[in-house]
Amino acid sequence: MTAIKHALQRDIFTPNDERLLSIVNVCKAGKKKKNCFLCATVTTERPVQVKVVKVKKSDKGDFYKRQIAWALRDLAVVDAKDAIKENPEFDLHFEKIYKWVASSTAEKNAFISCIWKLNQRYLRKKIDFVNVSSQLLEELPKVAEESVPSGENQSVTGGDEEVVDEYQELNAREEQDIEIMMEGCEYAISNAEAFAEKLSRELQVLDGANIQSIMASEKQVNILMKLLDEALKEVDQIELKLSSYEEMLQSVKEQMDQISESNHLIHLSNTNNVKLLSEIEFLVNHMDLAKGHIKALQEGDLASSRGIEACTNAADALLQCMNVALRPGHDMLLAVKQQQQRFSDLRELFARRLASHLNNVFVQQFTQALLQLYNRSYFLSVPGHDQSSTLAQHSVELTLPNHHPFHRDLLRYAKLMEWLKSTDYGKYEGLTKNYMDYLSRLYEREIKDFFEVAKIKMTGTTKESKKFGLHGSSGKLTGSTSSLNKLSVQSSGNRRSQSSSLLDMGNMSASDLDVADRTKFDKIFEQVLSELEPLCLAEQDFISKFFKLQQHQSMPGTMAEAEDLDGGTLSRQHNCGTPLPVSSEKDMIRQMMIKIFRCIEPELNNLIALGDKIDSFNSLYMLVKMSHHVWTAQNVDPASFLSTTLGNVLVTVKRNFDKCISNQIRQMEEVKISKKSKVGILPFVAEFEEFAGLAESIFKNAERRGDLDKAYTKLIRGVFVNVEKVANESQKTPRDVVMMENFHHIFATLSRLKISCLEAEKKEAKQKYTDHLQSYVIYSLGQPLEKLNHFFEGVEARVAQGIREEEVSYQLAFNKQELRKVIKEYPGKEVKKGLDNLYKKVDKHLCEEENLLQVVWHSMQDEFIRQYKHFEGLIARCYPGSGVTMEFTIQDILDYCSSIAQSH
Repeated sequence: MTAIKHALQRDIFTPNDERLLSIVNVCKAGKKKKNCFLCATVTTERPVQVKVVKVKKSDKGDFYKRQIAWALRDLAVVDAKDAIKENPEFDLHFEKIYKWVASSTAEKNAFISCIWKLNQRYLRKKIDFVNVSSQLLEELPKVAEESVPSGENQSVTGGDEEVVDEYQELNAREEQDIEIMMEGCEYAISNAEAFAEKLSRELQVLDGANIQSIMASEKQVNILMKLLDEALKEVDQIELKLSSYEEMLQSVKEQMDQISESNHLIHLSNTNNVKLLSEIEFLVNHMDLAKGHIKALQEGDLASSRGIEACTNAADALLQCMNVALRPGHDMLLAVKQQQQRFSDLRELFARRLASHLNNVFVQQFTQALLQLYNRSYFLSVPGHDQSSTLAQHSVELTLPNHHPFHRDLLRYAKLMEWLKSTDYGKYEGLTKNYMDYLSRLYEREIKDFFEVAKIKMTGTTKESKKFGLHGSSGKLTGSTSSLNKLSVQSSGNRRSQSSSLLDMGNMSASDLDVADRTKFDKIFEQVLSELEPLCLAEQDFISKFFKLQQHQSMPGTMAEAEDLDGGTLSRQHNCGTPLPVSSEKDMIRQMMIKIFRCIEPELNNLIALGDKIDSFNSLYMLVKMSHHVWTAQNVDPASFLSTTLGNVLVTVKRNFDKCISNQIRQMEEVKISKKSKVGILPFVAEFEEFAGLAESIFKNAERRGDLDKAYTKLIRGVFVNVEKVANESQKTPRDVVMMENFHHIFATLSRLKISCLEAEKKEAKQKYTDHLQSYVIYSLGQPLEKLNHFFEGVEARVAQGIREEEVSYQLAFNKQELRKVIKEYPGKEVKKGLDNLYKKVDKHLCEEENLLQVVWHSMQDEFIRQYKHFEGLIARCYPGSGVTMEFTIQDILDYCSSIAQSH
């Protein structure tokens, strides 16, 4: 091992300025034995770095190589496995655990001891040594001395001795004393031996003086010893006196112990009396109900404001007494049990009185409201009475009864209802059901009468009401569905009677529906919603306040999600009398509103169906109004009954609106044109203009503008497709004329209305109008100078075959004489006559409504002039210098066209 140490120090550590302090021959535990060496080293330069280095033989086996090194400060634990028995295994815990088996236990112990000493000297962080013998950590291991050749500057064993014999440095005071002593001697540095002899002589002098001083102090020591003996005698006398005093005080101690025990018992008795008095005062103060409160609970007047206030205060006091937090043991006292039973009897008695009184109030208010409703509709229920005046009266008073006085009277009992809810939930729930039963019947009659008046106003007065089948008590609109299905108004004899009108969704002609009627319907529908909205909000607010329920921030629900309270849902959930949680209270408000106002949604749907039957355009008004009210209701409370109900009805209105648009598109497809008359502007094109104009006025600043834009897109595509379809089927009117006139009308309509979502369709309509105008002009004009046109087509054919233009005149069929002969056949009179016939033909094709005759005529004039210029150009190129010209000029053409247009 010495040779190995020497080789490792020379070959590996000396070049790196390191000293090898300890070495152990190891192999990894549990694996095939591949020996290596773990070395503990320190650097020769400061600051000193301590490492554990793993050294391995090379594959060839002729030299050692350094494989891996760990800093000692990274070592956390050294585990020797067994502190008593000899065991060559040990673990080193660096960033991971390395398990080793040493070749001998002595080498392992020497290596671990070296690691412990290096840790003690160089590291602040102390390593944990586990299962290591305490002797191994305190004493140097007895390892045989190993010599190193004298040629080396550093020895391995010398390193161990340096670790053991630490260098002791002088402190600052010692350095200062030596400097002062050396300054006093001139040759202290130059002659160290003389300086050392001087110091030795001075030390001998000081030793002699010290011995003489000790000998001189012997007499004083003897004197001191005598004084100590006298002091001991005095201490013995004092101890005797103290013993006598202790015997005297022993009897006094026994008496004082008896007095102390007696005082303790007195104090304990007083403490118990104070605690007992405190408990009695607590029970008296918290479980004693005043006689006035008892009398108010038993006999208090629940009809007057003063009596209600007294009963409220008494009920609160009773609740406080019943809910007092008793201390341990109080419930076992007979007086406490009797008082609690008395409170329970009072609570039951007052709860019965309160529930009975409130039920009577509900019945009284319900009866009073029914009398008012009866008085309001009395004249309609009288047989044979003239209904016209009554209907007129109802048309003026399209309002719902105000329940504010009833709410105001009942809100006086709100605190008592809260008390009843917390003390007797069964009676509270019974009152809730009774209130819903009475109110649902009352609101059903009021709302139905209100909607009947609205229907009467929509359909008209006496004459219209008979037409729609209005009869029965309270002005009810009975049989309205079957009667409305039979509505049929004959259309006027204008062009709209020739096709299915977009506005004729309810078998009624657009000519019979005046703008005033639509405005009237809009006002009625708005008034209906305006009356329902405050009614529902006021009732919901009252329910929340009176029944003490949470009404905000609940999850929105639909009518289908609600559950009828008559089914006993709430009683099943709270048969123990416990209050509802907050989320259930929110649902309870919604369910109560659904039960009370269960007729609102069906009545609104019936009213919407009636409006749609009267005029399908009413769906536009209803969509705008309903959307606005839904938006308003959601801003107030998105989870309210009103918001949910109006949202459901809005779905129906939107469905009717979509149905209206689909029916319009279907009617476009069903349009049939007359085979004997010219087409002109198609009915659905004109009616789209009317629809768009009305829709723009209705949807101005509306929340549901997106729905209208989608409808516009569907309608305009339907118009485009069906215009082309009719044009293809037209027999009397040319296809280009039908397309030109109708797309010109569509373009003019879209340009006037400036509908932003139809900009692409407006450009498309303009392009179609332009294309078909050009096509019609070219087709209708044709070749007015037919023979001349055929002549020049032959000339162009020769040029195309390769004959030069100036040589065409030498062709026999196309010489100058043939040209003059053809030109003579088209004098000015013939040209004018042909143009006149063309004008009449165009006039027969075009309709007067669109007024495109002059536009088409001007385009034909331009096309004719273009052909004329083309002929002149061919004459100038193919017959140069011939002097051949047309018998009429461009100015003549302009004059002909102008005179023809003016004459017609």
